Amino acid sequence: MALLAALTVLPATAAWALPVTPPVPTIPPAPPAPPAPPALVVRRVGPGVLEAGPPPEASIVWRRSRALGRPNHGRLVRGVELPAAGTHLVTVDPVTGKGRNPAWRRNGTDRLVRVLLRVAEGYAAAHPDAPRLVVGDLSRPRGGRFGREYGGDGHRSHQNGLDADVFYPRRDGLERIPTRVAQVDRRLAQDLVDRFVRAGAEYVFVGPRTGLHGPPKVVMTLANHDDHLHVRVRPGSRR
Repeated sequence: MALLAALTVLPATAAWALPVTPPVPTIPPAPPAPPAPPALVVRRVGPGVLEAGPPPEASIVWRRSRALGRPNHGRLVRGVELPAAGTHLVTVDPVTGKGRNPAWRRNGTDRLVRVLLRVAEGYAAAHPDAPRLVVGDLSRPRGGRFGREYGGDGHRSHQNGLDADVFYPRRDGLERIPTRVAQVDRRLAQDLVDRFVRAGAEYVFVGPRTGLHGPPKVVMTLANHDDHLHVRVRPGSRR
């Protein structure tokens, strides 16, 4: 009887003695890695003045733009703002002739802004000792009229984000608007004209006293352009 009782109790005792596997703790997912900071670049911010930091171009808010209507009667949809100053270009207020151009005067289609940046980069690589490109007006944020009521001589075109004014490089290397043709570095100015033509510009208007030239159906002389070239890009999506 004692043996039978022992056999009867044994299974229960053995089952109770089995080890219990503890629950596996849940490990929370790792937080997402922070975005990598923009690369630092050393750029010229003035004659003989260098500055290190993220490139201003990194702050551009890119969006697909639309140029509606015509350059002299149109508007701009989802325009892109050109930085006041960049690694290879700088803007100047054409009304006062000094200081950075206000943000509301430097908006264009995404394609126009890309062309300006690309030409400026190639120009800087070819002429490392030359001043940065000096850019004037593009369009207003939503395009539309840009006449004398907005300061200076105004523009008949510049209404749909396809036009930009680029001042000719100066022989003295200053990043300012040339006040007379004798101040223009014609060799560098001609190189700029050629670069905009190769970039696919629809038109490049130059001053009649500059002596600048190019393909006759693209590069044309126009009064009041002896201190700057006027580039107009096509409204297509070419990058």
